[in-house]
Amino acid sequence: MEICRPILPSFSIATPLCSSKPSWLFEAKRIRVRCLAGDGKMVVSVTGATGFIGKRLVQRLIEDDHSVRVLTRSKSKAEQIFPAREFPGVVVVDESKWIDGIEGSNAVVNLAGLPISTRWSPEIKKEILDSRIRVTSKVVDIINGLRPDVRPTVLASATAVGYYGTSETKVFNEQSPSGNDYLAEVCRQWEGTALRVNKDVRVALIRIGVVLGKEGGALAKMIPIFMMFAGGPLGSGKQWFSWIHIDDIVNLIYESLSNPSYKGVINGTAPNPVRLGEMCDHLGNVLGRPSWLPVPDFALKAVLGEGAIVVLEGQKVLPERATELGFSYKYPFVKDALKAILS
Repeated sequence: MEICRPILPSFSIATPLCSSKPSWLFEAKRIRVRCLAGDGKMVVSVTGATGFIGKRLVQRLIEDDHSVRVLTRSKSKAEQIFPAREFPGVVVVDESKWIDGIEGSNAVVNLAGLPISTRWSPEIKKEILDSRIRVTSKVVDIINGLRPDVRPTVLASATAVGYYGTSETKVFNEQSPSGNDYLAEVCRQWEGTALRVNKDVRVALIRIGVVLGKEGGALAKMIPIFMMFAGGPLGSGKQWFSWIHIDDIVNLIYESLSNPSYKGVINGTAPNPVRLGEMCDHLGNVLGRPSWLPVPDFALKAVLGEGAIVVLEGQKVLPERATELGFSYKYPFVKDALKAILS
């Protein structure tokens, strides 16, 4: 259980009183008390809430009766995704008012950034980096500028397994050094920016692998290409594929908000990475397609450009920290994950 602390009544979202203290302790000053406890209700501010992972995380938080402040650069888009009638626990906060959206919240989840599973150009590569640094820096600056009594106690900030670079032979865990390619540099700057936050804020850096789900991510772009080429492996098939089911990455981030043991770097991957050829075999079985004609590199590059590196090159990443923490995976094996997604 993390601490309960008073909050000045400066924001309109109400949070429940902490039941661990008698009410008479607080009535004299007419202040609210925020609790961050295993069974308490949280107020969570989220950037990137309209993205693939963010939407599912917001849904999960609302299902458990927490309050969510969606920090967005496009209020109209966010309101379409989270209509007030269906999401009464969500408040959409335009970028000009992010300070109000972060003040008094228990935790901030930082997921914002231009997707990398897209065609890369010099302009796109610059935006991939800038979008992550810009938002993370703004969130950190706001948190650092708040008084301790209204400052979030947790920052769960996304990063990626691209931090480690690529290899067909090495095995990476949270202590492994960073790589030397473009994505590794993006991740180093991304993480470094998050770590500028006030030392009293617990930081969980979630290095996310390839997220598998119906609504987006690399899998949604891989399947049409896979189907065109009779379900064969993508590229050589020997590259490592460090994946995680959308439900598991959402649950991992969710757990990091209330569990004080979740701090520092945590690899957001399943415990059983596979070679991409094996993943394609399972994908072919689920889709009822043969798996014999390899998908050539040029086919992926035609769709993803330089961004095809995300699929054509990979790394074997193990979630040692999550395992040590006792995190329970709903889908530890890719075969079961693909069946759940596509059946």
